Amino acid sequence: MLNKVVLIGRLVRDPELRYTPSEGVPVANFTIAVDRPYSKQKGDKEADFIRIVTWNKQAENCASYLSKGRLVAVEGRLQIRSYEDREGIKRSAAEVVARSVVFLESRRSAEEDRSGFDGESADEPDIREDDVPF
Repeated sequence: MLNKVVLIGRLVRDPELRYTPSEGVPVANFTIAVDRPYSKQKGDKEADFIRIVTWNKQAENCASYLSKGRLVAVEGRLQIRSYEDREGIKRSAAEVVARSVVFLESRRSAEEDRSGFDGESADEPDIREDDVPF
């Protein structure tokens, strides 16, 4: 059987680094926006927002060197997990557990690209905080 996912997208917000309570293993979560291969009738691009989970040293590197807007390539596996929310309702969540995360642009070039960025671009989706479902 094969479970492999390869994505290229931009971080929606800075990574969040935590440590497991029992053993103190680093785990980082972040979400990337991945453009869909087609546009709406008006030419507006759509994007999918995909949650990424990284572990150990890779989690620490992502938390240290990635930030909102950075372009990354992620290779990993799709994981569907179930949990109960605060009201006791059973929910499920899909996420990619990263095996590797490649930084596709240097920090300097990312900062230069965003200097003067007005929030709208033909290449990047307009992502607002309330657009992200989690």
